[in-house]
Amino acid sequence: MLHHVQLTCPPGSEAALRDFYAGVLGFAELEKPPVLAGRGGCWFRGHAIELHLGVDPDFRPATKAHPGLLVADLDEWAGRLRSAGYPVRFDDDFPGMRRFYSEDCHGNRLEFLEPVA
Repeated sequence: MLHHVQLTCPPGSEAALRDFYAGVLGFAELEKPPVLAGRGGCWFRGHAIELHLGVDPDFRPATKAHPGLLVADLDEWAGRLRSAGYPVRFDDDFPGMRRFYSEDCHGNRLEFLEPVA
């Protein structure tokens, strides 16, 4: 069982992370333990996954490595992202799944998947 996935973010980007992960995707922000809070970044939970965004002073977005988020109503998710100005790139190369790729507010790749009925 997977506990969480960690992505990186640039220093001082917590407001943008909250806007994207809580505002656009609808994740709830988790309070980081006090011993870790001073490091910056944010933790989020929702839609059966926990994502940790950790500060990296030499941040470069993950453009290949990515979490695959299993969702219901893929088209609703695509619409939500498009409405907020984020890219949506559908890909038909995964048998048994509909999927698209997008990216977060810092360019980290995200994959959204829905099983084909």
